[in-house]
Amino acid sequence: MLPPVKIPGMSIQHALLTSLLEKPSTGYDLARRFDKSIGYFWHASHQQIYRELGRMAEAGWIEATDDNEAGKRRRRLYRVLPPGAAELARWVSTPETDGDPARSLLIKLRAEAVIGPHGLERELGQLMVEHRARLDTYREIEQRDFADGALSTAQKLQHAVLRAGIVAEEGWLAWAGEVLPVLRDR
Repeated sequence: MLPPVKIPGMSIQHALLTSLLEKPSTGYDLARRFDKSIGYFWHASHQQIYRELGRMAEAGWIEATDDNEAGKRRRRLYRVLPPGAAELARWVSTPETDGDPARSLLIKLRAEAVIGPHGLERELGQLMVEHRARLDTYREIEQRDFADGALSTAQKLQHAVLRAGIVAEEGWLAWAGEVLPVLRDR
């Protein structure tokens, strides 16, 4: 039995477990659903999805059964087994330290919607502290380097790049501020 391959931060296995808990699916249907949901913020090729489904089945996280409604073509229907659900719960409960924790949080939120509360409000709160600190740093740089109204074209472009960071952090914090009460109410 081969263990699933761990990818730092968000793992494709966890994203697939979440999708399969939402709805058991054939590999083809799962790949199409993935493209239209999780795929908007984390890309996985169909080939990669099929490869990971095989690894997860070998690890005992999911099972594949013949889909009798598929007609002439042999199609496999995948569903999550208790060890897969336990692995997803473990992952959701473990704060991210690698990769992009804010991006991983999006998968964790979807997973928590399916498997129930696992303390994500603590992880979201910590991420909010980190994003606030980054925003404060950006604003300090803005005050230090761009407060003077007489900016050259080069400085205006540099300021535009900094403003993109400021706007992104403000937007992320506004979004997180909407999500945190939802997590606390669970």
